[in-house]
Amino acid sequence: MHKIAVLPGDGIGPEVTAAAVEVLKRAAEKFSLELEFEHFDFGGAAIDAHGKPYPEETQRGVHAADATLLGAIGGPKWDNVPREIRAETGLLALRKDQGLYANLRPARVLEGLEELSPLKPELARGVDILIVRELTGGIYFGEPRGMSEAEGWNTMRYSRPEVERVAKVAFEAALKRRKKLTSVEKANVLEVGEFWRRTVAEVAQSYPEVSLQHQYVDAMAMHLITHPADFDVVVTSNIFGDILSDLSSVLPGSLGLLPSASLGEGVPLFEPVHGSAPDIAGKGMANPTAAILSAGMLATYALNRADVGDAIEMATAQALRTTRTPDLGGDASTTEFTKTVIAALGG
Repeated sequence: MHKIAVLPGDGIGPEVTAAAVEVLKRAAEKFSLELEFEHFDFGGAAIDAHGKPYPEETQRGVHAADATLLGAIGGPKWDNVPREIRAETGLLALRKDQGLYANLRPARVLEGLEELSPLKPELARGVDILIVRELTGGIYFGEPRGMSEAEGWNTMRYSRPEVERVAKVAFEAALKRRKKLTSVEKANVLEVGEFWRRTVAEVAQSYPEVSLQHQYVDAMAMHLITHPADFDVVVTSNIFGDILSDLSSVLPGSLGLLPSASLGEGVPLFEPVHGSAPDIAGKGMANPTAAILSAGMLATYALNRADVGDAIEMATAQALRTTRTPDLGGDASTTEFTKTVIAALGG
């Protein structure tokens, strides 16, 4: 029996998470998996119910699980609460609590769906990028940090073990793909960037089969638009990974298509890249693709069932060819799309 902690969150989070759970249940039936789902408050919903975004009950539930499936968090309703209890602070605490130092964000333009991309079809064709983002270090966690009436300050800091462990995740991923790795930093002006580059190069010596190249982050942003199909696996720091993964997420055509997995020392976390989209919450318009694909990554990385993950991905791709939600120019509801994926999974 595999225990899944479900954190629906806020906005469209509960809707897309429910869709992902439905698909996982159908996959469990088909592949003879035993799954147990337990729901917990998180994010804004937890602030309303418990006064904090990551309450103790949710922490216990996550610690007892084999994987965590998260919907989306936050929204204007909670923008003015104290910073230490904002929804986003809860997400940072969850990642830190579980030691989830590597965030995997794939961006793939599916064959036959190039027209969904904002890029010309010839540029979008063949795009299949995996961004590996360092998740528990860098400027988001570095000390000192603070703010006064006169200034604000943050520190971007990385230790050798922090860079080495996320680089190894990226090299291992590249070995299973096209054996190309791009390391991104700003070594020309930042000492921490030079340190990152040097450390990744040292790790590369243990992976002679993988071709390593280095890119400055500003140049990389340009290359992701001008020739994205050239890249395979990309490894970078917390803040640069945050920005570049959001940039790459639009390449397939919608933020609603991008899943993610956060891996490390504790219980792995799986969530769509998109936000809570409170403006369409409850209207049945949300695209559940990213949440469903996140469930597929859960099967692959948390349950060690790549066959199940592949089946969910193929069923989702098949559904996208016939059924599309409003963000992709269609008129299908969240429920209708989910049913199409489940039908594509078959018996």
